[in-house]
Amino acid sequence: MDLTKRFNKNLNRIEVSLIRQFDQSISSIPGVLRLTLGEPDFTTPEHVKEAGKAAIDANFSHYTGMSGLLALREAASQFVADKYGIHYRPEDEILVTIGATEALSATLTAILEPGDVVLLPAPAYPGYEPIVNLVGAEIVEIDTTADRFVLTPEKLEKAILEQGEKLKAVILNYPANPTGVTYSREQMAELAAVLKKYEVFVICDEVYSELTYTGEAHVSMASFIPEQTIVINGLSKSHAMTGWRLGFIFAPAALTAQLIKSHQYLVTAAGTMNQYAAIEALTEGRDDAEPMKKEYVKRRDYIIEQMSALGFEIIKPDGAFYIFAKIPTGYNQDSFAFLQDFAREKAVAFIPGAAFGQYGEGYVRLSYAASMEVIKEAMKRLKEYMEEHAGVN
Repeated sequence: MDLTKRFNKNLNRIEVSLIRQFDQSISSIPGVLRLTLGEPDFTTPEHVKEAGKAAIDANFSHYTGMSGLLALREAASQFVADKYGIHYRPEDEILVTIGATEALSATLTAILEPGDVVLLPAPAYPGYEPIVNLVGAEIVEIDTTADRFVLTPEKLEKAILEQGEKLKAVILNYPANPTGVTYSREQMAELAAVLKKYEVFVICDEVYSELTYTGEAHVSMASFIPEQTIVINGLSKSHAMTGWRLGFIFAPAALTAQLIKSHQYLVTAAGTMNQYAAIEALTEGRDDAEPMKKEYVKRRDYIIEQMSALGFEIIKPDGAFYIFAKIPTGYNQDSFAFLQDFAREKAVAFIPGAAFGQYGEGYVRLSYAASMEVIKEAMKRLKEYMEEHAGVN
């Protein structure tokens, strides 16, 4: 008997991520400095932690409703209205999820069928494709490398027309992982003008919305085409709450009524005490991201200065906490091999650009969600490595 042959055949389309493979390949290197993390290096604000503790002490340990605590949905509704000018009714247009990851899973499994196509600007976060593949659908990437990692309305419309009736959804992630690129109001309006012509879902992963560095507020696609848009967000990046697993789906009532079905049977409800902590985060802690942002900007600017001097091409990121840098000419353009060698020689780990799809090859991603002390040492070792290997490849 071999039960391994009786799994969902679509699992065969899913591989261990290149990020995890790379991490395993360097895990034996002693004392390696990791600029790989996709989570803040800050701790959850004390007042938020206290709210979570108080909920435990008050024995708030039973299920909430499937949609989450109404008080939390009210806080989330007020937060996005005040911050981004988008408006959702707490009663029937917001779902509380177990992180943005579950929000994405619930959304994609609810809307996709075998044979469907989802468009995704690339390079892109690698977590979307496995969920899409598991339900028998397919990701088609739109190459943005020639446009400074910005999706243009012309390329979007061309891709939509090429896919035709097969196209079910477009995923937009902004500020973006891995590039840090985000969109202005004018750019969003141009994309919205294309999307509203077609009967497609627009899934917007906006989990980095509080980490923007342009001086302008984050702009959501829901400001332009709310009837098509499903907004995914959460508290992981804004409040350093990755381990609390608290996310949201914002969508029109008619869509939410369908999305709650997949959400319900995936997880029942988000953790109750976590939801009480989230109420505190979205009310008293509405601006908790500001001190983090100031530190991120210092770190970002330092890395750009150091790596640019070594020949790396970098498009200055306007959000998130990643640098996506082009490996200089004359060095190994195989990002996996380049970074394995760098890690073995200098005990520093970045993420290969190839982990973010075919259009990420030749790049490296590093996170500046690390202390300035670690970043300075990593840049010192990178300088040594680049000087030692100049003209070798």
